[in-house]
Amino acid sequence: MTARRITIDSPLGPLTITARDGAVTVLDWGGGDGTVSGDPLLDEAAAQLDAYFTGRLQRFDLPLQPAGTAFQRRVWDLMLTIPYGQTWTYGTMARHLGSAARAVGGACGRNPIPIIIPCHRVVGGGTSPGGYSGQGGLITKAHLLDLERRHALQPAT
Repeated sequence: MTARRITIDSPLGPLTITARDGAVTVLDWGGGDGTVSGDPLLDEAAAQLDAYFTGRLQRFDLPLQPAGTAFQRRVWDLMLTIPYGQTWTYGTMARHLGSAARAVGGACGRNPIPIIIPCHRVVGGGTSPGGYSGQGGLITKAHLLDLERRHALQPAT
């Protein structure tokens, strides 16, 4: 099946969501040539992202199909369990997976569906924020964490 895309405006700038075979596969920063209206999955993904950015959604409910190795998919699946507004360290993730923190960091950096798969919730130890491969780097990561912390005490939807 052909990939479908929609580009939406967000507080972080344009985001392009890609779906294939009934699942979200990629979220990219920047506009694209694939603005679509009327595609139910993409319209739902856009609506959920809008609700997330306005603090009305704390957990995405979308079918996801990120392309990656078996290990990367295990890391991304574990990221989905990190509660909204909270962070885990690369070391904590590594202990859960029986892996090394550096390997977890590598998988975080290759996450093809950031925000929805919340790699921004994974930080370094101590005061280190770790890294962030999305546009804007650590500024974007801080923005997402601040957004979640501001809304974390509100009832989850």
